[in-house]
Amino acid sequence: MNEKEVGEIRRHTRRDRSNMTALYGCFVNDNKEIISQFRQSVGIMPENEGDKFFALLKRNLSGTLGKNLIDITFRTQQVVDSPEHKLLMQLRDSQLKDEEALQSFYQKIIDSVTMDTSYLILIGCDSYDVPFRGKDDAVHADGSNEVYRYLLCGICPVKLSKAVLEYKATEQEFHDSAIAQQLSAPVLGFLFPAFDNRSTNIYNALMYSKDAGDNHESFVSALFNTQPTMAAKEQKRSFEALLGNALDSESSLDVVQAVHSEIGQMIQMHKESKVDEPLLLDKNTVKSVLETAGVSEEKLAKFSVDYDETFGFEAQLHPKNVIDQKQFEIKTPDVTIKVNPERSDLIETRVIGGVKYIMICADESVEVNGVSINITEE
Repeated sequence: MNEKEVGEIRRHTRRDRSNMTALYGCFVNDNKEIISQFRQSVGIMPENEGDKFFALLKRNLSGTLGKNLIDITFRTQQVVDSPEHKLLMQLRDSQLKDEEALQSFYQKIIDSVTMDTSYLILIGCDSYDVPFRGKDDAVHADGSNEVYRYLLCGICPVKLSKAVLEYKATEQEFHDSAIAQQLSAPVLGFLFPAFDNRSTNIYNALMYSKDAGDNHESFVSALFNTQPTMAAKEQKRSFEALLGNALDSESSLDVVQAVHSEIGQMIQMHKESKVDEPLLLDKNTVKSVLETAGVSEEKLAKFSVDYDETFGFEAQLHPKNVIDQKQFEIKTPDVTIKVNPERSDLIETRVIGGVKYIMICADESVEVNGVSINITEE
């Protein structure tokens, strides 16, 4: 799914636009015991309650593609005949009314998710009359290509509130409030099936993870029976280690600057082009940047092999997962320097009298602990 398609389903996921007739929930404590289950009719929900529930569901479609929103792909054989895909299809096709399938689904999540707090499994089944989009990219509300029916699920922590003094309007006084169990935003969730090319794609799902550093391996394995993608934060660490190890003695400030600058420009150009499809980075693109920066053929060959071993053969990465566009950082055991990426040219390295130095051009104003200082010639 691309950003436009995710946004389209997000906009539909509202109490006043959705076609969900009911929301289903399973309340689980931190010992993996079911406390309660419910089915709440959307039609008779108080307006403010319904808005809050839909806001929680909508959060499962938030964040960055490739970082918080992870594409899950089913193998062809899974779609043809597998218990995990069959279960999801039963839930969708029955609109969650298949009680046996629903209980099996709850149990899969309970067995695979571990939290230090109670949590709610919140799920709904919606149907969306996909408006026709003309060649001019305009959406025609009076025409529909198909009905996209999908499941949207979120795992929401339930946390105890602190007891506070609250105002009691009837008594016009402040009194101690009771400790309440409050429902928090989801930390994990999914959409099934995917909405690709504005159409139903039963070969894919979209997983949500609030923490870009957690790929929820046991959850993905239990529910989708597939290997999860390397978490975004781990991709960044692995890419950085890969560059340093593969280039070894040729890993210089100039080379790292070139990689950061080129990938940053790719991201910016893609954003300005307003192309729907997400930007992906492959090893050949990085190799081209390294080659231009003067890296030898020997090191390029090692980078190519190490890339495949680290990420998988011919794997593609989201560029935002391997660089931080907003920051260029230089670190030693005792010093950390953060530079505006657009001004990394202010930094250079030198060896003076056999000692290695990081040199920073400081012709403009300089502050130390918030105090302006002068740099004078000795």
